[in-house]
Amino acid sequence: MRKTIGIAALVVVAAIVALLGYAATRPDTFRVARSAVIKAPPEKIYAQIEDFHRWAAWSPYEKLDPAMTRAYSTPAAGPGATYGWTSTGKAGVGDMKITQAAAPSRLALDLDFSKPFTSHNKVVFTLEPQGDATRVTWVMEGPAPYISKLMGVFFNMDKMIGGDFETGLANLRTVSEG
Repeated sequence: MRKTIGIAALVVVAAIVALLGYAATRPDTFRVARSAVIKAPPEKIYAQIEDFHRWAAWSPYEKLDPAMTRAYSTPAAGPGATYGWTSTGKAGVGDMKITQAAAPSRLALDLDFSKPFTSHNKVVFTLEPQGDATRVTWVMEGPAPYISKLMGVFFNMDKMIGGDFETGLANLRTVSEG
């Protein structure tokens, strides 16, 4: 009986060590990207992205916590504009800052979270005219610390975050085409 328990314990320890070792080999950065074609001119779509006040109409993250508090800089659009939020729910605590704006084709943001975990990511929206429509691409990338690598063994972060981006782009389509 003792021998069986000892062997089982060794197998469990070996599996944990293998899992931790595998997680360590995963990439040091992550990137999530999704695109959608929206039947609206780039200027109309860009206006929805550039002004943080308008994110409530399309961002899936705005609906995570109805009691979330928000703080906007003045102005709330263009380079240097910031938007911060505090949530006791799923949205956590964080802020965004517009770092580059090339209307109506590109908008870059710094996205920082302090809760539920600390992270510093880059977000870029690109808008490419395609006839009477616009291809909008939403990209987020950043460092993947060890804990993220370990979580990535069990959860597909691209599908989780990508699903949110797909929802957001669908919402942006509805707002922009309406």
